[in-house]
Amino acid sequence: MKSLQELTRPNIWNLAPYSSARNEYAGREARVFLDANENPYNQPFNRYPDPLQLELKAAISKVKGVPAENIFLGNGSDEAIDLPYRCFCEPGVDNVVAIEPTYGMYKVCADINNTEYRPVLLDDHYQITASQLLDATDEHTKIIWLCTPNNPTGNCLKRDEVLKVIEGFEGIVIVDEAYSDFSAQKTLRSELAKYPNLIVLNTMSKAWGCAAIRLGMAFASKDIIDIFNKVKYPYNVNLLTQQQALEALKDPYEVDNWVKILLQERGRMMVAFSELPICEKVYPTDANFFLAKMTDANKIYNYLVDRGIIVRNRNRVQLCQNCLRITIGTKTENSELIAALRQYQ
Repeated sequence: MKSLQELTRPNIWNLAPYSSARNEYAGREARVFLDANENPYNQPFNRYPDPLQLELKAAISKVKGVPAENIFLGNGSDEAIDLPYRCFCEPGVDNVVAIEPTYGMYKVCADINNTEYRPVLLDDHYQITASQLLDATDEHTKIIWLCTPNNPTGNCLKRDEVLKVIEGFEGIVIVDEAYSDFSAQKTLRSELAKYPNLIVLNTMSKAWGCAAIRLGMAFASKDIIDIFNKVKYPYNVNLLTQQQALEALKDPYEVDNWVKILLQERGRMMVAFSELPICEKVYPTDANFFLAKMTDANKIYNYLVDRGIIVRNRNRVQLCQNCLRITIGTKTENSELIAALRQYQ
């Protein structure tokens, strides 16, 4: 790996971060707050939230098995996706490499940050070859993006190929594990000490059922987390989000139960889809959704919309022609979808 200073944009490396009122007295007890120009009324919403979310990070650390100093929290995973571009990629100069198809925000953030985006097509089994990804890099490649389980394909990437990418690349490798709670594959966040160029993303939106609170996570070396904290907005995670996340984290066993139910329903739905005359193929998945190739994805999608049932039409995505992406819902919702598709003519 190149040194972190080599990988970081010079203006970011030399950046003097904004020092919020709450940072300046950190580590000491206080009763009276007359430092941040806050209104003294309407407690607790009159006070700025903890800019580093220390209590929440401690709770996440216990659940995820990652030290709090190796955790960055953001406004959804989208903030954790955007920050690496802002920290490491010089606009108009640097580039990133990513698999294709995959989650669309990697490219959107590249375009916003004026960074060349180099997609490398997956094979017919939606898998990567490390050598192809590495061959797409050059001296200006700062980041390789991997998503496993991948979206929209649903499958885990081969772990040995992912490790080859991490070990063979001199820049930053970001592995998005948003759907890892639904997979039996071991997560990579436990490998941070071994791979200083690794960033692993996670979220409260999927297994934890908290998409509305917008809380994303990045796990990385303390040095990378320190750079993120320099660049992020001072109060990027609001008080309500922090409070609700802490409440959710009190009962991880309920989340385990949700995952178990969703996996059972996933199996039932995949069998039901495979029996539909209008379904040509159901792809293997390790997520809370699956990809199904249909006889005419556009017509079937519109048919379902007319009946108030919304799935995701992936027909225009490379390697996903005539495919619908089906998120696993409740048993009632899933049965309603199957019933509607059985009536399709």
